[in-house]
Amino acid sequence: MSNLLASEQLIRLASVRRGRRLEYLTIAWNSAEAAVALIAGLLAGSIALIGFGLDSVIEVCSGAIVLWRLVADDERAERIALKVVGVSFLALAVYVAVDSIKTLWLREAPECSLPGIVLAAVSLIVMPLLARAKRRVAAGIGSRALHADSRQTDLCAYLSAILLGGLLLNALLGWWWADPVAGLVMTPIIANEGREALRGESCSDACGH
Repeated sequence: MSNLLASEQLIRLASVRRGRRLEYLTIAWNSAEAAVALIAGLLAGSIALIGFGLDSVIEVCSGAIVLWRLVADDERAERIALKVVGVSFLALAVYVAVDSIKTLWLREAPECSLPGIVLAAVSLIVMPLLARAKRRVAAGIGSRALHADSRQTDLCAYLSAILLGGLLLNALLGWWWADPVAGLVMTPIIANEGREALRGESCSDACGH
């Protein structure tokens, strides 16, 4: 029995270490993603691209909090992570919605953004792989916070697809309104993630038990 417990502890420790590596990767990737998206979005006047960059900033904060949870291995850290991420996403949803409506109302056409298109395409490939790896670790160690973080990574993939569509329609067809509309499409997805994080999840829901 003692050997079995020792083996389970070793497996858990290995999973926690892998979770930490995934969070380090998340923080590094999203930091670069945020910088590119925000700079490109500001230069092009793209609400969707700026919103995507702010989402990446939130993911960096979320990754840092989840990394803290994995280091501290503390339930309180999980609750704090869920609350902070929830409030951040709701604030982001309000910002994107207001700016998108203002852009449509004033007919502020964004410039084409090749860096934004490349960023969205690469993110659309990377994010689903990273999210799947996080879910596996979360299930192994029973972490709601890591599972919630994996859902935010999934969200980043969804936003990448929406962003890519809006940027391509603007660049190829001159549909200036596609960018703010893409921002409005993002809004309920972002808000729902914030609501779910604030509401919290049971461990069975979060970890697939």
